[in-house]
Amino acid sequence: PQLTSISWSPSSQRTEWVYVRLGYDITQYNFFLDQTEGMTDAETLRQRAEIRFLRALHYWYFLDLFGKAPFKEHFSNDLPVEKKGTELYTYIQNELNEIEADMYEPRQAPFGRADKAANWLLRARLYLNAGVYTGQTDYAKAEEYASKVIGSAYKLCTNYSELFMADNDENENAMQEIILPIRQDGVKTRNYGGSTYLVCGTRVAGMPRMGTTNGWSCIFARAAMVQKFFSNLEDVPMLSADVEIPTKGLDTDEQIDAFDAEHGIRTEDMIKAAGDDRALLYSGVGGGRRKIQTDAISGFTDGLSIVKWQNYRSDGKPVSHATYPDTDIPLFRLAEAYLTRAEAIFRQGGDATGDINELRKRANCTRKVQTVTEQELIDEWAREFYLEGR
Repeated sequence: PQLTSISWSPSSQRTEWVYVRLGYDITQYNFFLDQTEGMTDAETLRQRAEIRFLRALHYWYFLDLFGKAPFKEHFSNDLPVEKKGTELYTYIQNELNEIEADMYEPRQAPFGRADKAANWLLRARLYLNAGVYTGQTDYAKAEEYASKVIGSAYKLCTNYSELFMADNDENENAMQEIILPIRQDGVKTRNYGGSTYLVCGTRVAGMPRMGTTNGWSCIFARAAMVQKFFSNLEDVPMLSADVEIPTKGLDTDEQIDAFDAEHGIRTEDMIKAAGDDRALLYSGVGGGRRKIQTDAISGFTDGLSIVKWQNYRSDGKPVSHATYPDTDIPLFRLAEAYLTRAEAIFRQGGDATGDINELRKRANCTRKVQTVTEQELIDEWAREFYLEGR
């Protein structure tokens, strides 16, 4: 509720969770680095570089979320010191520079391990917001490192939805865009966080093709998000108010699909109306009649459902578990480099339409951007990355 109402504080539990978990992870990285210090074989050097990358990523999270960090580089009982602003920014930048040579070339690492493209993309993130962190902007470097990622071996997935399906660690079309995933498996990493949260949290019992036996009915799209795809909410495919939902005959996916198809309220109808493959929203009747917007949040159907995250495979084969998804979380993916470069170019006074239109082309978007504005950039980040923690 605190996050929902934008009323959290330093004492809010989830704020503390983020802070503590970041510090805990860094403690683990420091332990590994101390245990392997002095080892010079090629594989250990590569693993050390990857662990230093993950530690730098965590310090960037501290910098981005809190503006400072409790800083330690070794596993000991010594208390951390505080680093903030320019000092922490410079440390992260130097770490990424020092470890780059020991990391895998782009797309040469085993899937799930960080390579040089991940390093470059984190540097692009760092430089894009240098003005916030240090007071001195560095958009040229953000553009440079985003361009390095775009010019590497990674390619955009030709089907946006496949990036968020259960076989995104096997499907080459998805894998070619995912630079660094959080690995998930319905048997080996079974838990109530990760993609389980993203699939179960966006489902309610009665929705067709839930991909899980456990719908938590938590997360839905507010009208402001829907408006990223529909400037006029009257254009959103919705069940007419004068149509009653049958009390019987909507017991299976096929029956719900048939009713939704009859009234044009399937996700595929939403995509067609939006003219954008990224509009993975559901306004159908599975689980109840939905609203577009509400004055007061009282339940899951007070907004449209988000069906972006799936526990279904693109090849139709069975998944590992009926409740816990196999779907890996693309923590870093190529599309970010395009939007980072677009924003960096825009803030330097250049023409950023090309990079934005590249993503819209992939999404079969019927609307191409003609003039980039700050609001257009913000909206494009939302359309491309909603519900991905960016």
